[in-house]
Amino acid sequence: MEDLGGQPLLRHQARLAQSIGPVTVALPPAPHPRYTAISGLDVSALPVPDAAEGMGASLRRAFAALPRGTAAAMVMLADMPELEASDLAILAASVDLNSDTLIWRAATEDGTPGHPIIFAAALFDQLRQLSGDDGGRAVVRGAASRMQLVPLSGQRARLDLDTPEDWAAWREQQR
Repeated sequence: MEDLGGQPLLRHQARLAQSIGPVTVALPPAPHPRYTAISGLDVSALPVPDAAEGMGASLRRAFAALPRGTAAAMVMLADMPELEASDLAILAASVDLNSDTLIWRAATEDGTPGHPIIFAAALFDQLRQLSGDDGGRAVVRGAASRMQLVPLSGQRARLDLDTPEDWAAWREQQR
């Protein structure tokens, strides 16, 4: 809900993701302010009744909600304010469903793995089984030999602002 350019970051991120394709936003159960943040956008709000469990619940529910026949899906975090539509396009363009690759993962320009991440359908069953707050780390580790890193400009693939202190430091750097 942090402000980015006069709008909540969640709304900004959802709009960026729309440049790639259909968007589902995993949210805590309603009522919650995050629903207001995405109102009026052509996105699907996905209530996660067990959101308190952690990231695993959100990913589990999101992958279970994918339409049958989905070949790949991008997971994008909502707290990465420097991502740009061009970053998402670069990552999406790297996907080759005829290759042995199962994961296409954004990286910094020096090759440090980050986000977003695109998962091939072959991993969806594992992602539908996630629990806890570890997110998809175990799935990524298990498929590491079949992962392609996709460098993005600068450090955008790693800049993840989680605390008020992170936000204050980032805003100071922007001045």
